[in-house]
Amino acid sequence: MSVKMHRCKNHEAWLKNRKKYLGGSDVSCILGLNPYKTNLQLYREKVGLVEAPDLSGNAAVEYGTKAEEHIRALFALDHPELEVSYVPYNSWHNSKYPFAAASLDGWSREKETDRKGVFESKTAIITSKAQAEKWNNRIPDNYYCQVVYYLGVTEWDYVDLRARLRHEYPGNRYIVERDYHIERSECEEDIPIVMEAAAMFYDRLKKKEEPPLLLSI
Repeated sequence: MSVKMHRCKNHEAWLKNRKKYLGGSDVSCILGLNPYKTNLQLYREKVGLVEAPDLSGNAAVEYGTKAEEHIRALFALDHPELEVSYVPYNSWHNSKYPFAAASLDGWSREKETDRKGVFESKTAIITSKAQAEKWNNRIPDNYYCQVVYYLGVTEWDYVDLRARLRHEYPGNRYIVERDYHIERSECEEDIPIVMEAAAMFYDRLKKKEEPPLLLSI
């Protein structure tokens, strides 16, 4: 087993590298748990039948990208027991999973125990009670798939996810930040399920076999 980080030269090289693999954001689509993209849409993008949507002008995506470094820095200040690290354009790979790439928002090391973990930054705009409920003592299913995948690739001990949630209602707007800590032991049974699903999807890509449509509930 070998887990290594590859650092791409720039954003363009990172995007080119990303196309060769299945990333963390792909996994929820593969499992039918992504509210924005189906597994069939992902398949057609990966084999070149359709173009992936250009999200560069999406205000919510741009906000999340620009906020990431600040969220990571504040998380490090709030957790002096951790050594928080980040390298731009990183891509983590595991020889057990040649189809997988994990582009991490950061990673950490517990100073006392030397345990290592994934850091993930998320932003969301909350406009309804249903949306808020998805963050109530848990993280949304699509993000859970992502962090489980990252644990599979890195084989690390835990995930820390910090979410900056912008609640916007008529006449009322406020921001809540939440930390979610997930131990590997809490999702140990889910890791092989997620990694196997990704492996099967990747095999379909190589064989050009379209998968049956899965719809997010």
